Amino acid sequence: MNLPNKITISRILMIPVFVILMLVPFPWEEWRLGDESIAVSHVIGTLVFIIASATDWIDGYYARKFNLVTNMGKFLDPLADKLLVAAALVVLVDLDLMYGQSWIAIVIISREFAVTGLRLLLADTGEVVAANMLGKIKTWTQIVAISALLLNNLPFSLIHFPFANIALWVSLIFTVWSGWDYFAKNKAIFKNSK
Repeated sequence: MNLPNKITISRILMIPVFVILMLVPFPWEEWRLGDESIAVSHVIGTLVFIIASATDWIDGYYARKFNLVTNMGKFLDPLADKLLVAAALVVLVDLDLMYGQSWIAIVIISREFAVTGLRLLLADTGEVVAANMLGKIKTWTQIVAISALLLNNLPFSLIHFPFANIALWVSLIFTVWSGWDYFAKNKAIFKNSK
C-alpha cells in the first residue's frame, strides 16, 4: 500500500476518535472563559476533525506529485471524505449546532449515499471514477462549513465564525450541484442497465 492510501486510511481511523471525543461525556475538566465553558474533549475533537480534513489535501498532493494514483485511492479517498463528513454532520445535529437546519445534513448525507451507489454501479462495469473538480470543491465547502460550525461551539471570541451559517448554505449548493452533475455525466449507466 502506497503512502497516499495510508494517509487516506488514517483519515478513516480518525473518524471514530472524533465522534467519541465529541459525543462521549468524558469526566475531564472544562475550560472556562468568563461565564462560558467548553469541554476539553470538544476542543480536541474539533482539532482532530480539522487534522483529518487536512489529510484529504495531503494524500492527493502526494498521489499526484509522485504519480501514486491508484484505483484503490480513487475509491478510498472519496469514501473517506464521505464518512468524515457524514460523521461530522451527525455530531453537529446531536449537539444542536446546525442553527435548526438539520434537514441540510439529511440532504448532504443522502447525496453522498446516492453518489456512492452510482460509483458502485460504475465499478461493476470496471470503471473507477476519481472525484472531479466540482466534487473537490463540494468536499472543501463542506469541510469549511463543518469546521466553522464546530468552532462556533467554542466560546473563545477570537475563533468565533459568524459566517458558519452562510458556509453551510454554500456547501449545500455545491453538494446538490455536484450530485446532479455526477448523475448527469453518468446517466448512460441507467440506460444500459438491465
